[in-house]
Amino acid sequence: MSGGRDRLTARLVADRGAAATDGEFFRSAEFLAAEGTTHSLVVTAGDDPAAVAMAAPLLVREIPGTERLDAISPYGYPGLAVPDRAALPAGGIDPEAIDFAPAGLVTIFLRHSLGPAPLAGASARNVCLLSDPELPRKSRMSDRQQVRKNLKRGYAIEIVPGPESDRERRDGFLAAYTETMRRTEAADRYFFDAEYFDRILAAEGTWLVIARAPDGAVAAASIGARSDGLLHYYLSGTADGHLRDSPMKNVIEAMIELGAEQGLPVNFGGGIAPGDALEQFKRGFANREERWLTSEITCDPAAADELTAALAERTGRSPEPGFFPPYRA
Repeated sequence: MSGGRDRLTARLVADRGAAATDGEFFRSAEFLAAEGTTHSLVVTAGDDPAAVAMAAPLLVREIPGTERLDAISPYGYPGLAVPDRAALPAGGIDPEAIDFAPAGLVTIFLRHSLGPAPLAGASARNVCLLSDPELPRKSRMSDRQQVRKNLKRGYAIEIVPGPESDRERRDGFLAAYTETMRRTEAADRYFFDAEYFDRILAAEGTWLVIARAPDGAVAAASIGARSDGLLHYYLSGTADGHLRDSPMKNVIEAMIELGAEQGLPVNFGGGIAPGDALEQFKRGFANREERWLTSEITCDPAAADELTAALAERTGRSPEPGFFPPYRA
């Protein structure tokens, strides 16, 4: 799979991501269904359609006001399913070596899993903070004191595999999560419903990590998800009535312990904006960081230029630098 010797071709398959499904959470059938995945982008080598070099789950979207389509990866770190990573050239496949025209898309925004990207030239995005069990553990004294104080007050931790979690635990998590999204004035996209969580918690390699208050109520909780060699601190929340006690610190400590038991670093992600309070909070538990990578692929340059020019004419201003695709700025 040199990308130079073999002709690589990308095609869309309307299979709701099935061709890109494997044993990793962010490419699991449950997660892709919850995210509303519509297609797989399948890259094949040579003339054999069965010679799959890589496949990516995608959400294909209509471009408003046109009959054209573009696509974006599902949320999180879905990356690409690569049957034979050892066959990848050093530094990944050059996207210029792939014929994307048969996909029939204007652009594709690909979110990679953490680590080296299988496509060369990927863009560095935000910093992801990790707690790696192979490195010395890190925590602030104030956080350790708060964790111990909560335990003395009667807070208790539960770790339940996702498929075994019951309605009471899931509803408690959903309530705490929703209250957190309201407090932070999150975008509508982050307000998931019970069906969404039922789907992803049905996936193997997921856990609900819960901090229960002394009265037994769910005070804080997070979903842990195993994917691509990491335990991801995926979605979390703290109930309004327990903010003062910071029970999420107990949840994070439990997540780090779970990761160590699994032999996996825990990925906390980053903040909403570089250096914000959320990022600083996570840095208190992290002993390693990585850059999250994306690939911005223009399949039809002429159409992209036309759409971008139409946006500028309509709004009277140029697209925001770095925004992709620029015609959706």
